[in-house]
Amino acid sequence: MYPIFYLPQITSGWLIAILATFHILPSHLSTSAMWFNVYMEWKAYRENREELLEFVRKFALLLIVFAYIFGSLSGVGIWFATMVASPRGISGIIHNYVWGWATEWVFFIIEVLGIFVYYYTFGKVDKKTHLIIGLIFAIGSWTTMAIIVGILSFMISTGKWNLNGNFFYGFFNPNYFPHFLLRTVLMFSITALYAIFITNFVKNENVKNEVIKKASLLGILSILISIPFLYLYLKSLPSYSKEIYPLLVTKGLKMGFIIPLIILFLYFVLNTFTTLLSKFLPSLLMIIILFGGIFAGERIREILRKPYIIPGFMYSNCIIGFDHKVKGVESDVSKLNGKGILEIYPFTPPEMKNINEKNIVKTGKLIALIECSPCHSLEKKGVRPLKGMIERIGFEDVESIMEFLDLMGENYKYMPPFFGNEIEKRALAEYLISLKGR
Repeated sequence: MYPIFYLPQITSGWLIAILATFHILPSHLSTSAMWFNVYMEWKAYRENREELLEFVRKFALLLIVFAYIFGSLSGVGIWFATMVASPRGISGIIHNYVWGWATEWVFFIIEVLGIFVYYYTFGKVDKKTHLIIGLIFAIGSWTTMAIIVGILSFMISTGKWNLNGNFFYGFFNPNYFPHFLLRTVLMFSITALYAIFITNFVKNENVKNEVIKKASLLGILSILISIPFLYLYLKSLPSYSKEIYPLLVTKGLKMGFIIPLIILFLYFVLNTFTTLLSKFLPSLLMIIILFGGIFAGERIREILRKPYIIPGFMYSNCIIGFDHKVKGVESDVSKLNGKGILEIYPFTPPEMKNINEKNIVKTGKLIALIECSPCHSLEKKGVRPLKGMIERIGFEDVESIMEFLDLMGENYKYMPPFFGNEIEKRALAEYLISLKGR
Protein backbone atom coordinates (compact mmCIF):
# COMPACT_ATOMS: atom_id res chain seq x y z
CA MET A 1 0.00 0.00 0.00
CA TYR A 2 1.06 3.60 -0.67
CA PRO A 3 0.46 7.04 0.91
CA ILE A 4 -2.93 8.54 0.12
CA PHE A 5 -3.22 11.31 -2.45
CA TYR A 6 -6.45 13.16 -1.90
CA LEU A 7 -7.60 16.21 -3.87
CA PRO A 8 -10.31 18.00 -1.84
CA GLN A 9 -13.73 18.16 -3.50
CA ILE A 10 -12.45 17.10 -6.95
CA THR A 11 -11.08 13.67 -5.86
CA SER A 12 -8.15 11.96 -7.52
CA GLY A 13 -10.43 10.04 -9.89
CA TRP A 14 -11.82 13.21 -11.43
CA LEU A 15 -8.35 14.75 -11.70
CA ILE A 16 -7.35 11.83 -13.92
CA ALA A 17 -10.65 12.07 -15.84
CA ILE A 18 -10.16 15.78 -16.63
CA LEU A 19 -6.57 15.26 -17.79
CA ALA A 20 -7.54 12.19 -19.83
CA THR A 21 -10.42 14.01 -21.54
CA PHE A 22 -8.17 16.84 -22.64
CA HIS A 23 -5.50 14.36 -23.74
CA ILE A 24 -7.96 12.63 -26.07
CA LEU A 25 -8.24 15.74 -28.26
CA PRO A 26 -4.54 16.03 -29.23
CA SER A 27 -3.86 12.28 -29.10
CA HIS A 28 -6.78 11.30 -31.33
CA LEU A 29 -6.07 14.24 -33.59
CA SER A 30 -2.55 12.91 -33.96
CA THR A 31 -3.69 9.37 -34.79
CA SER A 32 -6.08 10.48 -37.51
CA ALA A 33 -4.90 13.82 -38.90
CA MET A 34 -2.02 12.63 -41.03
CA TRP A 35 -4.24 10.30 -43.09
CA PHE A 36 -6.25 13.35 -44.16
CA ASN A 37 -3.14 15.46 -44.61
CA VAL A 38 -1.38 12.85 -46.77
CA TYR A 39 -4.52 12.56 -48.89
CA MET A 40 -4.59 16.35 -49.45
CA GLU A 41 -0.87 16.38 -50.24
CA TRP A 42 -1.27 13.47 -52.70
CA LYS A 43 -4.17 15.32 -54.32
CA ALA A 44 -2.04 18.48 -54.62
CA TYR A 45 0.75 16.57 -56.41
CA ARG A 46 -1.60 14.49 -58.56
CA GLU A 47 -3.59 17.52 -59.78
CA ASN A 48 -0.53 19.79 -59.82
CA ARG A 49 -2.18 22.23 -57.41
CA GLU A 50 0.52 23.87 -55.34
CA GLU A 51 -2.05 26.05 -53.59
CA LEU A 52 -3.36 23.02 -51.63
CA LEU A 53 0.03 22.68 -49.94
CA GLU A 54 -0.63 25.87 -47.98
CA PHE A 55 -3.29 23.99 -46.02
CA VAL A 56 -1.14 20.84 -45.73
CA ARG A 57 1.76 22.77 -44.20
CA LYS A 58 -0.41 24.68 -41.74
CA PHE A 59 -2.23 21.53 -40.67
CA ALA A 60 1.10 19.79 -40.02
CA LEU A 61 2.25 22.78 -37.97
CA LEU A 62 -0.91 22.53 -35.88
CA LEU A 63 -0.08 18.90 -35.15
CA ILE A 64 3.34 19.86 -33.82
CA VAL A 65 2.02 22.70 -31.65
CA PHE A 66 -1.18 21.13 -30.33
CA ALA A 67 -0.58 17.37 -30.37
CA TYR A 68 3.14 17.29 -29.54
CA ILE A 69 3.40 20.17 -27.09
CA PHE A 70 0.04 20.33 -25.30
CA GLY A 71 -0.69 16.65 -25.99
CA SER A 72 2.69 15.53 -24.66
CA LEU A 73 2.33 17.69 -21.55
CA SER A 74 -1.12 16.27 -20.80
CA GLY A 75 0.21 12.75 -21.38
CA VAL A 76 2.94 13.31 -18.80
CA GLY A 77 0.25 14.81 -16.54
CA ILE A 78 -1.82 11.61 -16.78
CA TRP A 79 1.17 9.46 -15.85
CA PHE A 80 2.00 11.69 -12.89
CA ALA A 81 -1.63 11.87 -11.71
CA THR A 82 -2.19 8.11 -11.95
CA MET A 83 1.08 7.36 -10.15
CA VAL A 84 0.19 9.52 -7.16
CA ALA A 85 -3.57 8.86 -7.18
CA SER A 86 -3.58 5.15 -7.86
CA PRO A 87 0.00 3.85 -7.50
CA ARG A 88 -0.98 0.27 -6.80
CA GLY A 89 -3.42 0.27 -9.70
CA ILE A 90 -0.92 1.60 -12.24
CA SER A 91 1.70 -0.78 -10.83
CA GLY A 92 -0.65 -3.74 -11.38
CA ILE A 93 -1.29 -2.73 -14.98
CA ILE A 94 2.38 -2.01 -15.73
CA HIS A 95 3.47 -5.38 -14.31
CA ASN A 96 1.09 -7.09 -16.70
CA TYR A 97 1.59 -4.86 -19.73
CA VAL A 98 5.13 -3.56 -19.46
CA TRP A 99 6.00 -4.97 -22.91
CA GLY A 100 2.80 -3.51 -24.32
CA TRP A 101 3.80 -0.06 -23.13
CA ALA A 102 7.38 -0.58 -24.28
CA THR A 103 6.08 -1.41 -27.76
CA GLU A 104 3.80 1.63 -27.68
CA TRP A 105 6.74 3.87 -26.79
CA VAL A 106 8.72 2.54 -29.77
CA PHE A 107 5.90 3.62 -32.07
CA PHE A 108 5.51 6.85 -30.12
CA ILE A 109 9.17 7.71 -30.85
CA ILE A 110 8.53 6.98 -34.54
CA GLU A 111 5.50 9.23 -34.31
CA VAL A 112 7.33 12.12 -32.62
CA LEU A 113 10.28 11.98 -34.99
CA GLY A 114 7.93 11.47 -37.91
CA ILE A 115 5.95 14.68 -37.51
CA PHE A 116 9.11 16.82 -37.26
CA VAL A 117 10.76 15.07 -40.21
CA TYR A 118 7.54 15.43 -42.21
CA TYR A 119 7.16 19.15 -41.50
CA TYR A 120 10.77 20.15 -41.96
CA THR A 121 11.32 18.16 -45.18
CA PHE A 122 8.64 19.96 -47.18
CA GLY A 123 10.29 20.82 -50.52
CA LYS A 124 13.58 19.26 -49.42
CA VAL A 125 12.91 15.67 -50.49
CA ASP A 126 11.07 14.39 -53.54
CA LYS A 127 7.27 14.20 -53.44
CA LYS A 128 7.00 10.42 -53.21
CA THR A 129 9.47 10.24 -50.32
CA HIS A 130 7.59 12.98 -48.49
CA LEU A 131 4.31 11.12 -48.85
CA ILE A 132 5.96 7.94 -47.51
CA ILE A 133 7.25 9.88 -44.49
CA GLY A 134 3.68 11.05 -43.86
CA LEU A 135 2.33 7.50 -44.13
CA ILE A 136 4.98 6.15 -41.74
CA PHE A 137 3.94 8.79 -39.24
CA ALA A 138 0.21 7.97 -39.72
CA ILE A 139 0.73 4.21 -39.27
CA GLY A 140 3.01 4.72 -36.26
CA SER A 141 0.54 7.04 -34.56
CA TRP A 142 -2.45 4.77 -35.25
CA THR A 143 -0.49 1.80 -33.86
CA THR A 144 0.07 3.59 -30.55
CA MET A 145 -3.70 3.89 -30.23
CA ALA A 146 -4.19 0.21 -31.12
CA ILE A 147 -1.91 -0.73 -28.20
CA ILE A 148 -3.30 1.71 -25.66
CA VAL A 149 -6.88 0.64 -26.43
CA GLY A 150 -5.86 -2.93 -25.52
CA ILE A 151 -4.81 -1.74 -22.06
CA LEU A 152 -7.88 0.49 -21.64
CA SER A 153 -10.29 -2.26 -22.65
CA PHE A 154 -8.46 -4.67 -20.30
CA MET A 155 -9.51 -2.35 -17.48
CA ILE A 156 -13.16 -3.01 -18.30
CA SER A 157 -13.01 -6.62 -19.51
CA THR A 158 -10.11 -8.90 -18.62
CA GLY A 159 -11.32 -11.82 -20.72
CA LYS A 160 -9.63 -15.05 -19.59
CA TRP A 161 -6.70 -13.22 -18.00
CA ASN A 162 -8.05 -13.89 -14.52
CA LEU A 163 -7.74 -17.62 -15.22
CA ASN A 164 -4.44 -17.90 -17.05
CA GLY A 165 -2.70 -14.52 -16.64
CA ASN A 166 -1.85 -14.55 -20.35
CA PHE A 167 -0.88 -11.18 -21.85
CA PHE A 168 -2.82 -11.68 -25.09
CA TYR A 169 -5.93 -13.16 -23.47
CA GLY A 170 -6.24 -9.96 -21.46
CA PHE A 171 -5.23 -7.66 -24.31
CA PHE A 172 -7.54 -9.13 -26.97
CA ASN A 173 -10.46 -9.36 -24.59
CA PRO A 174 -14.07 -9.32 -25.93
CA ASN A 175 -14.24 -5.53 -25.62
CA TYR A 176 -11.02 -4.84 -27.57
CA PHE A 177 -12.04 -4.83 -31.24
CA PRO A 178 -15.37 -2.96 -30.84
CA HIS A 179 -13.54 -0.39 -28.68
CA PHE A 180 -10.64 -0.03 -31.11
CA LEU A 181 -12.89 0.26 -34.17
CA LEU A 182 -15.15 2.80 -32.44
CA ARG A 183 -12.19 5.03 -31.58
CA THR A 184 -10.70 4.58 -35.05
CA VAL A 185 -13.90 5.78 -36.71
CA LEU A 186 -14.63 8.65 -34.31
CA MET A 187 -11.07 10.01 -34.43
CA PHE A 188 -11.80 11.23 -37.97
CA SER A 189 -14.53 13.52 -36.58
CA ILE A 190 -11.85 15.26 -34.53
CA THR A 191 -9.64 15.58 -37.60
CA ALA A 192 -12.52 16.95 -39.66
CA LEU A 193 -13.33 19.62 -37.09
CA TYR A 194 -9.70 20.69 -36.75
CA ALA A 195 -9.28 20.80 -40.51
CA ILE A 196 -12.24 23.20 -40.73
CA PHE A 197 -10.75 25.27 -37.91
CA ILE A 198 -7.39 25.50 -39.71
CA THR A 199 -9.05 26.89 -42.86
CA ASN A 200 -9.40 30.17 -40.94
CA PHE A 201 -5.65 30.59 -41.44
CA VAL A 202 -5.67 29.70 -45.15
CA LYS A 203 -5.68 32.63 -47.57
CA ASN A 204 -6.77 30.95 -50.80
CA GLU A 205 -10.61 30.91 -50.85
CA ASN A 206 -10.86 27.98 -53.25
CA VAL A 207 -8.62 25.84 -51.05
CA LYS A 208 -10.55 26.89 -48.00
CA ASN A 209 -13.92 25.92 -49.52
CA GLU A 210 -12.61 22.62 -50.84
CA VAL A 211 -11.10 21.59 -47.48
CA ILE A 212 -14.27 22.55 -45.60
CA LYS A 213 -16.42 20.38 -47.86
CA LYS A 214 -14.08 17.38 -47.83
CA ALA A 215 -13.56 17.59 -44.06
CA SER A 216 -17.31 17.90 -43.50
CA LEU A 217 -17.96 14.82 -45.61
CA LEU A 218 -15.30 12.97 -43.60
CA GLY A 219 -17.00 14.08 -40.36
CA ILE A 220 -20.44 12.97 -41.56
CA LEU A 221 -19.17 9.53 -42.55
CA SER A 222 -17.24 9.21 -39.30
CA ILE A 223 -20.32 9.80 -37.15
CA LEU A 224 -22.64 7.64 -39.26
CA ILE A 225 -20.23 4.68 -39.33
CA SER A 226 -19.61 5.01 -35.58
CA ILE A 227 -23.25 4.12 -34.77
CA PRO A 228 -23.01 0.34 -35.45
CA PHE A 229 -19.60 0.25 -33.72
CA LEU A 230 -21.09 1.98 -30.68
CA TYR A 231 -23.76 -0.72 -30.61
CA LEU A 232 -21.10 -3.46 -30.82
CA TYR A 233 -19.10 -1.75 -28.08
CA LEU A 234 -22.09 -1.76 -25.72
CA LYS A 235 -22.86 -5.38 -26.63
CA SER A 236 -19.27 -6.41 -25.82
CA LEU A 237 -19.38 -5.06 -22.26
CA PRO A 238 -19.01 -7.64 -19.48
CA SER A 239 -22.09 -8.63 -17.50
CA TYR A 240 -21.19 -6.55 -14.43
CA SER A 241 -21.00 -3.40 -16.62
CA LYS A 242 -24.38 -4.17 -18.16
CA GLU A 243 -25.86 -4.51 -14.67
CA ILE A 244 -24.66 -1.12 -13.45
CA TYR A 245 -25.29 0.70 -16.75
CA PRO A 246 -28.97 1.51 -16.01
CA LEU A 247 -28.14 2.35 -12.38
CA LEU A 248 -25.22 4.73 -12.81
CA VAL A 249 -25.23 6.05 -16.37
CA THR A 250 -27.69 8.86 -15.87
CA LYS A 251 -29.86 10.45 -18.52
CA GLY A 252 -27.72 13.59 -18.18
CA LEU A 253 -24.53 11.68 -18.96
CA LYS A 254 -26.12 9.97 -21.96
CA MET A 255 -27.38 13.29 -23.29
CA GLY A 256 -23.97 14.82 -22.57
CA PHE A 257 -22.51 12.37 -25.06
CA ILE A 258 -25.34 12.12 -27.62
CA ILE A 259 -26.27 15.80 -27.96
CA PRO A 260 -22.72 17.00 -28.84
CA LEU A 261 -22.53 14.15 -31.36
CA ILE A 262 -25.81 15.28 -32.98
CA ILE A 263 -24.71 18.95 -32.97
CA LEU A 264 -21.40 17.95 -34.54
CA PHE A 265 -23.18 15.92 -37.21
CA LEU A 266 -25.50 18.83 -38.06
CA TYR A 267 -22.51 21.18 -38.11
CA PHE A 268 -20.78 19.01 -40.72
CA VAL A 269 -23.97 18.76 -42.79
CA LEU A 270 -24.50 22.54 -42.76
CA ASN A 271 -20.87 23.10 -43.74
CA THR A 272 -21.49 21.25 -46.99
CA PHE A 273 -23.94 24.04 -47.92
CA THR A 274 -22.35 27.15 -46.46
CA THR A 275 -18.94 28.22 -45.15
CA LEU A 276 -20.37 30.70 -42.64
CA LEU A 277 -20.17 28.22 -39.77
CA SER A 278 -16.53 27.47 -40.48
CA LYS A 279 -15.42 30.89 -39.24
CA PHE A 280 -13.09 31.12 -36.26
CA LEU A 281 -15.61 31.51 -33.43
CA PRO A 282 -18.21 28.93 -34.58
CA SER A 283 -15.53 26.32 -35.23
CA LEU A 284 -13.86 27.09 -31.88
CA LEU A 285 -17.25 26.74 -30.19
CA MET A 286 -17.65 23.35 -31.84
CA ILE A 287 -14.30 22.23 -30.42
CA ILE A 288 -15.55 23.19 -26.95
CA ILE A 289 -18.79 21.23 -27.55
CA LEU A 290 -16.71 18.28 -28.75
CA PHE A 291 -14.68 18.46 -25.54
CA GLY A 292 -17.94 18.26 -23.54
CA GLY A 293 -19.04 15.19 -25.52
CA ILE A 294 -15.69 13.47 -24.98
CA PHE A 295 -15.85 14.20 -21.25
CA ALA A 296 -19.31 12.61 -20.97
CA GLY A 297 -18.21 9.60 -23.06
CA GLU A 298 -15.10 9.05 -20.97
CA ARG A 299 -17.11 9.39 -17.75
CA ILE A 300 -19.48 6.68 -18.98
CA ARG A 301 -16.55 4.42 -19.88
CA GLU A 302 -15.00 4.92 -16.44
CA ILE A 303 -18.33 4.30 -14.68
CA LEU A 304 -18.81 1.03 -16.53
CA ARG A 305 -15.74 -0.50 -14.89
CA LYS A 306 -16.88 0.23 -11.34
CA PRO A 307 -16.01 -0.98 -8.76
CA TYR A 308 -12.73 -2.13 -10.29
CA ILE A 309 -9.40 -0.89 -11.61
CA ILE A 310 -8.77 -4.42 -12.91
CA PRO A 311 -12.03 -6.40 -13.02
CA GLY A 312 -12.11 -9.47 -10.82
CA PHE A 313 -8.73 -8.59 -9.32
CA MET A 314 -8.28 -5.07 -7.90
CA TYR A 315 -10.92 -2.64 -6.66
CA SER A 316 -10.99 1.09 -7.40
CA ASN A 317 -9.47 1.83 -3.97
CA CYS A 318 -6.43 -0.27 -4.94
CA ILE A 319 -7.34 -3.18 -2.65
CA ILE A 320 -6.69 -6.59 -4.22
CA GLY A 321 -9.95 -8.44 -3.73
CA PHE A 322 -9.18 -11.75 -5.45
CA ASP A 323 -6.34 -14.27 -5.62
CA HIS A 324 -4.50 -14.60 -8.92
CA LYS A 325 -2.92 -18.03 -8.59
CA VAL A 326 -1.04 -17.98 -11.91
CA LYS A 327 0.53 -14.62 -11.04
CA GLY A 328 1.15 -15.72 -7.46
CA VAL A 329 -0.77 -12.77 -6.01
CA GLU A 330 -2.87 -13.20 -2.87
CA SER A 331 -6.01 -11.27 -2.04
CA ASP A 332 -5.79 -8.59 0.68
CA VAL A 333 -9.23 -9.47 2.01
CA SER A 334 -8.44 -12.01 4.74
CA LYS A 335 -5.59 -9.88 6.12
CA LEU A 336 -7.65 -6.66 6.12
CA ASN A 337 -10.70 -8.29 7.67
CA GLY A 338 -8.58 -10.17 10.21
CA LYS A 339 -5.89 -7.80 11.46
CA GLY A 340 -7.75 -4.70 10.37
CA ILE A 341 -6.97 -2.16 7.68
CA LEU A 342 -5.37 0.29 10.13
CA GLU A 343 -2.89 -2.41 11.19
CA ILE A 344 -2.05 -3.37 7.60
CA TYR A 345 -1.90 0.16 6.20
CA PRO A 346 1.77 1.19 6.72
CA PHE A 347 1.07 4.92 7.11
CA THR A 348 -1.44 4.72 9.99
CA PRO A 349 -0.31 7.15 12.73
CA PRO A 350 0.60 5.19 15.90
CA GLU A 351 -2.12 6.92 17.94
CA MET A 352 -4.76 5.56 15.55
CA LYS A 353 -3.74 1.92 15.67
CA ASN A 354 -6.02 1.36 18.66
CA ILE A 355 -9.53 2.72 18.27
CA ASN A 356 -11.18 4.20 21.35
CA GLU A 357 -14.00 6.62 22.13
CA LYS A 358 -11.71 9.63 21.79
CA ASN A 359 -10.29 8.83 18.36
CA ILE A 360 -13.10 6.80 16.81
CA VAL A 361 -14.33 9.58 14.47
CA LYS A 362 -10.78 10.55 13.50
CA THR A 363 -9.84 6.96 12.68
CA GLY A 364 -13.11 6.60 10.80
CA LYS A 365 -12.06 9.53 8.63
CA LEU A 366 -8.72 7.86 7.93
CA ILE A 367 -10.55 4.69 6.85
CA ALA A 368 -12.78 6.82 4.60
CA LEU A 369 -9.66 8.36 3.06
CA ILE A 370 -8.21 4.91 2.34
CA GLU A 371 -11.36 3.18 1.10
CA CYS A 372 -13.77 5.90 -0.10
CA SER A 373 -11.80 8.97 -1.23
CA PRO A 374 -10.82 7.69 -4.71
CA CYS A 375 -14.48 8.22 -5.69
CA HIS A 376 -16.08 10.37 -2.95
CA SER A 377 -15.39 13.88 -1.72
CA LEU A 378 -15.05 14.17 2.06
CA GLU A 379 -16.11 17.82 1.98
CA LYS A 380 -19.67 19.18 2.01
CA LYS A 381 -19.52 19.73 -1.72
CA GLY A 382 -17.57 18.22 -4.57
CA VAL A 383 -17.64 14.92 -6.43
CA ARG A 384 -20.16 12.49 -4.88
CA PRO A 385 -19.73 13.94 -1.36
CA LEU A 386 -20.12 11.41 1.46
CA LYS A 387 -22.17 13.94 3.43
CA GLY A 388 -24.69 14.24 0.58
CA MET A 389 -24.89 10.46 0.25
CA ILE A 390 -25.56 10.01 3.98
CA GLU A 391 -28.34 12.63 3.93
CA ARG A 392 -29.85 11.43 0.63
CA ILE A 393 -30.17 7.83 1.79
CA GLY A 394 -31.49 9.06 5.13
CA PHE A 395 -29.29 7.24 7.62
CA GLU A 396 -30.39 7.96 11.16
CA ASP A 397 -27.80 6.16 13.25
CA VAL A 398 -24.52 4.26 13.27
CA GLU A 399 -26.21 0.84 13.10
CA SER A 400 -28.05 1.62 9.86
CA ILE A 401 -24.78 2.71 8.24
CA MET A 402 -23.05 -0.47 9.43
CA GLU A 403 -25.82 -2.51 7.81
CA PHE A 404 -25.28 -0.56 4.60
CA LEU A 405 -21.51 -1.24 4.74
CA ASP A 406 -22.26 -4.96 5.08
CA LEU A 407 -24.23 -4.85 1.81
CA MET A 408 -21.62 -3.01 -0.24
CA GLY A 409 -20.28 -5.25 -2.98
CA GLU A 410 -23.42 -7.42 -2.87
CA ASN A 411 -26.57 -5.30 -3.08
CA TYR A 412 -24.51 -2.32 -4.26
CA LYS A 413 -22.27 -4.04 -6.77
CA TYR A 414 -20.82 -0.83 -8.18
CA MET A 415 -19.09 -0.19 -4.82
CA PRO A 416 -16.19 -2.21 -3.36
CA PRO A 417 -17.05 -4.17 -0.21
CA PHE A 418 -16.00 -2.71 3.13
CA PHE A 419 -12.62 -4.03 4.20
CA GLY A 420 -11.61 -4.11 7.87
CA ASN A 421 -12.71 -5.58 11.19
CA GLU A 422 -15.89 -4.79 13.10
CA ILE A 423 -14.47 -1.99 15.24
CA GLU A 424 -13.11 -0.30 12.10
CA LYS A 425 -16.51 -0.65 10.45
CA ARG A 426 -18.06 1.09 13.45
CA ALA A 427 -15.37 3.81 13.30
CA LEU A 428 -16.19 4.49 9.66
CA ALA A 429 -19.92 4.54 10.48
CA GLU A 430 -19.30 6.97 13.35
CA TYR A 431 -17.39 9.27 11.02
CA LEU A 432 -20.07 9.10 8.33
CA ILE A 433 -22.94 9.83 10.72
CA SER A 434 -20.92 12.75 12.14
CA LEU A 435 -21.08 14.39 8.69
CA LYS A 436 -24.85 14.63 8.92
CA GLY A 437 -26.07 18.16 9.59
CA ARG A 438 -22.60 19.75 9.47
